[in-house]
Amino acid sequence: MRVLGLILAGGKSDKLWPLTKVRASAAVPVFGKYRAIDFTLSNMVNSGIKKVGIITQYNPRSLMDHLGSGKEWDLDRKSGGLFILQPYVGPNRETWYHGTADAIFQNMTILRRGEEDHVLIGSGDHIYKMIYKDMFSYHIRKGADVTLLVKELDETYNLSEYGIVQLDGDMRIVEIEEKPTNPKGNLAFLGVYFMNKNLLMELLYATVPHGKYDLLLDVVIPNLHNLKVYAYKFNGYWRNVKKGIHEYYRINMDILKKEVREGLFYKNGKVYTKLKDLPPPKLTSTAVVENSLIADGSIIAGTVRNSIIFRNVWIKVGAVVENSIIMENTVVEEGAVLKNVILDKNCVVREGQIVVDERGIPVFEKRAVV
Repeated sequence: MRVLGLILAGGKSDKLWPLTKVRASAAVPVFGKYRAIDFTLSNMVNSGIKKVGIITQYNPRSLMDHLGSGKEWDLDRKSGGLFILQPYVGPNRETWYHGTADAIFQNMTILRRGEEDHVLIGSGDHIYKMIYKDMFSYHIRKGADVTLLVKELDETYNLSEYGIVQLDGDMRIVEIEEKPTNPKGNLAFLGVYFMNKNLLMELLYATVPHGKYDLLLDVVIPNLHNLKVYAYKFNGYWRNVKKGIHEYYRINMDILKKEVREGLFYKNGKVYTKLKDLPPPKLTSTAVVENSLIADGSIIAGTVRNSIIFRNVWIKVGAVVENSIIMENTVVEEGAVLKNVILDKNCVVREGQIVVDERGIPVFEKRAVV
């Protein structure tokens, strides 16, 4: 099956501020050396998709620097490959994307010129691991027009922030409540669409020129009774980084759990990311490390507990870091104490400084001096 992958990666996400002050939510760093987009992009590559379009908009520099030519994902190829799709001004006055449907509509060329039969649309800020081939087979077996990925969410999710799906006995979707105040259930749409390419083009031509710009609200939901829209259930780990700082913190702390690590990194293929030539992390004779992730290039001479330490971080002698996320090229000087905090890249925590917050999660923006 020939499939075109499209990743929606232009979101700003004010809930993640200040982490999204200098980057799109899809480019937010996670797990020591990855970006959020690595997971959806790796899922597509591991599923045999050879042509992927990344739809960007807000603050794309960091994201584009990370993706480069797509070499790390084997997408620097003559046939297919990686395509960066940015908004532009042209003779037809195209401008900033008004919504997800408009974003795809303004890049209709990648659909028209491609030889692919189907399109898989996903989000660049969702953390999960999946091979899509079973979903493709399910779509064909059901004779579906559109197949949506869904999951039963537990009490750790705020259901009012998701599209809640109602099914009939054949797994066909009969109703989608978008961000309901009083959800009727816990089966949520995960932002992944699979459909015939020509059908997608017809639907976009019928809606976007009339001022209807959202793929779910304006394209899929109004056609639930005209099209065969089916649900495919996903049972693995899945979280959405753009839901806020607390959700971002939770996601990173989850990687310290064995079952989450196994689901994200040891099953269904590799997670690819931009490589850097750095040595392994170094722990000195004074270091104490407990239940933490330490990325390459880091030097630990102090104490680190239940924390995520990114690349090239230096924790000096006598410093204590607990329940925290410390991003790349940060220095924590002697005697400093950090508990329950997030430091963005290139920060410096001065000698003897104490930052402890049991109520919230303070976030220090890039290049902050504490």
